[in-house]
Amino acid sequence: MSSAALWEAGARATLTVMEGDAITLTREIALGLWAQLELFLRGLMRPWNAYQVGIALGLFGAAHVLKKVLGPVCREWMRRREGWPKWRMRLLVMLHRQLRLIFFVALIWPMVWLMRAFTWPSRSSLLTIIAELALAWLVIAIVTRLIGNGFLRGLVRYAGWTWVTLIILNLTDEAQTLLDGWALEIGETRLSLWLLVQAVVLIGLLFALARFIATTSAARVRRNPEISPSMQVLVVKLLQMLLYGGAFFIGLRAVGVDLTGLAVLSGAIGVGLGFGLQKVVSNLVSGVIILLDKSIKPGDVISLGETFGWINSLGARYVSITTRDGREYLIPNEDLITGQVVNWSHSDDFVRLDIHFGTAYGDDPHAVRRIATAAAAGVRRVLASPAPVCHITGFGDSSVDYILRFWISDPTQGLTNIRGNVYLALWDAFQEHGISIPFPQREVRMLGGGGGTG
Repeated sequence: MSSAALWEAGARATLTVMEGDAITLTREIALGLWAQLELFLRGLMRPWNAYQVGIALGLFGAAHVLKKVLGPVCREWMRRREGWPKWRMRLLVMLHRQLRLIFFVALIWPMVWLMRAFTWPSRSSLLTIIAELALAWLVIAIVTRLIGNGFLRGLVRYAGWTWVTLIILNLTDEAQTLLDGWALEIGETRLSLWLLVQAVVLIGLLFALARFIATTSAARVRRNPEISPSMQVLVVKLLQMLLYGGAFFIGLRAVGVDLTGLAVLSGAIGVGLGFGLQKVVSNLVSGVIILLDKSIKPGDVISLGETFGWINSLGARYVSITTRDGREYLIPNEDLITGQVVNWSHSDDFVRLDIHFGTAYGDDPHAVRRIATAAAAGVRRVLASPAPVCHITGFGDSSVDYILRFWISDPTQGLTNIRGNVYLALWDAFQEHGISIPFPQREVRMLGGGGGTG
């Protein structure tokens, strides 16, 4: 038998033994929890425990009634809070959604303090546990509202509720033992469910901290006028990569995962990048080059093929371009490096536009040039300096050909519309001064003749 087969057989045997131990451990913990549950249910038969449950149910009903009565009043009061900061309004909405639990916590804790003051501690123990659970659930529900992602918010909330409940009920040792019993051993590495839970929680907290630091730092970088827009994007992207990467590796190291084993994984990733992710890597590298050479930046007006618009944002893989018709094109970074890009506002916002037209040979070309430049100068958005100019470009078959050149400083407002306005101004000016615009004409002559067919 080969060494690989021996290793596989040994691993299977190890997994079989571990599964048997885990099942036995689970059965023992389940029997212990069932015994505690039986003891608890028997304790409910005692008068004082039944009274505490009844008091808790009564207080919850009172909290429900208070929400029904005061909820609409609070909502109407919130609607009249005009001009308040957005974060304050969000806090009010978040508290309004938890009114029932807030009222329950506000009612049950004074009751617990009164019972501790006038009765034996054992006669308020069950009510204390319910009050602690309600308060912990309320705090977790409020804090997790700060998480923007809905799925992640729900996951953290329910996980927090579960763990806090286990802590208050003193069941953490049993839960930890149960999770640690289900494990997978590969060589000297042992991966258990408890280790996985620790890693998820710790990495999640570190990611949240990294996101907060990245968002705060990005806001400061964007407010710095000494840093160009392209360098701002580059600094923010590098900062995010360092923070999230550091959070991931620190989280794994903190829970005891051996990072030397990731060398094999990184080698496999390198092979995958070499074969299947060539375009992705090319776009990533091209994005870094674009940010470093500052050839384009957010706000620039560019033309790439048939696409004309202004750059909305620079991403790691693509550039977002918004056109005049409201469409948003995601152009891969590689196309901007290898293709011919017209940047209308690379060094400045001044753009020269050309218009070609022709007039009849009977019109004075000196007057045509003067009228054309005056018409263009009267159009809004056309700059007075540099002033519009008009030149003769040739003598055509049926017209004298001209080119009219003028400058604008706001290419983001569109090019087609300003050309159309200048054409319309030329039409009005030529009509006013009697200048004609020739167009091809054809004559059809009907030749008479009688040719019969015999």
